[in-house]
Amino acid sequence: MNMTDVFYKIGSFFQWTFKIMHHVGFAANFFFWSLIVILIVTWLTMQKRFNKEAKASGKLA
Repeated sequence: MNMTDVFYKIGSFFQWTFKIMHHVGFAANFFFWSLIVILIVTWLTMQKRFNKEAKASGKLA
């Protein structure tokens, strides 16, 4: 197997992926944006809790 075969297989994989994305449509965008929002809210909530604990123990300057 040479490098040309590898690149053609990678190209075929991406073409297959884009065909699936065409059928999925807007649902993929909604899923990824929802995931991003949920992770940001979780991160900010945890950060608030960590700051409160650090301030109470005197470790936060």
